[in-house]
Amino acid sequence: MIVVTGGAGFIGANLVHGLNQRGADDILVVDDLTKGGKFRHIADASVRDYMDKEEFMLRLRKGNFPQISVVFHQGACSDTMEWDGKYMMSNNYSYSREILDYCLDRKIPLIYASSASVYGSGKVFEEQPEYEHALNVYAYSKLLFDRHVNIRMGSASSQIVGLRYFNVYGPREEHKGRMASVALHFHRQYEEEGYVRLFEGSDGYGDGEQRRDFVWVGDVVDINLHFMENPHTSGIFNAGTGRSQSFNDVAMAVIQNCGTEGVGLKELVDTGKIKYVEFPAALEGRYQSFTEANIEKLRRAGYEQAFADVETGVKMYIDYLQATD
Repeated sequence: MIVVTGGAGFIGANLVHGLNQRGADDILVVDDLTKGGKFRHIADASVRDYMDKEEFMLRLRKGNFPQISVVFHQGACSDTMEWDGKYMMSNNYSYSREILDYCLDRKIPLIYASSASVYGSGKVFEEQPEYEHALNVYAYSKLLFDRHVNIRMGSASSQIVGLRYFNVYGPREEHKGRMASVALHFHRQYEEEGYVRLFEGSDGYGDGEQRRDFVWVGDVVDINLHFMENPHTSGIFNAGTGRSQSFNDVAMAVIQNCGTEGVGLKELVDTGKIKYVEFPAALEGRYQSFTEANIEKLRRAGYEQAFADVETGVKMYIDYLQATD
């Protein structure tokens, strides 16, 4: 049996579908369906069972599960604006530690979601302690668990893989609200208002020129499945494309795939289809104006597939959104 925590959420649900596409359906989905609309993400998936997160933890503590072949731990609070540290550390850190203990005791491979937020406002995104600097309690919860994993890694006799997700976008993220990808926000803005809003310049970047490593969710699923298929490889790895692109690039890709093909940035700005808004004071000192994964370690681990660029990934995403409207 394969366990996917957060299996009705964004990356978790896409992972369930990815497993189905590879012929796997002996899957236990673990989640919290307080936001009941998330059921749609797995309604068309083939799974063995669903279990609420609290029941899962109770049964985990009692140890009464059938044989588990691998755990994909995707469940977490991903709201970087959440400042309830007690809640964040319980949900992201303590919960993850319990799953890690269970897996290590029973030699079950564990592949879990970390985050590129652990690098803070730095300019080097390499899996080394000197480049890690959390800007918020969400990032700290992820960083502390990564550090705990690194301590336990040396004595582990089963696989542990942490994946530091960069800016993931794609289907099944609409429930995330303000934490959904900019690709989804831009699409909604353009459909509802006829224009897209981007931040004015900050941290030395021009208007809309802040840059992130935007990664298509299908590529993230493929990375997870690569490690499932290579159970002797452990470590913490960046999960990004290795190439940063600007928010202007994302906005242009969205607009061009909504019926405005071939129009450049200047014309989109001049015609009011792209508008720049003042950078929020609340984000000053807490915002990553630049991210770009160093993926050398991922490549050394044998992951050789090419990544979708923004233009390709956004087109796939807009096609999906238009087909499911």
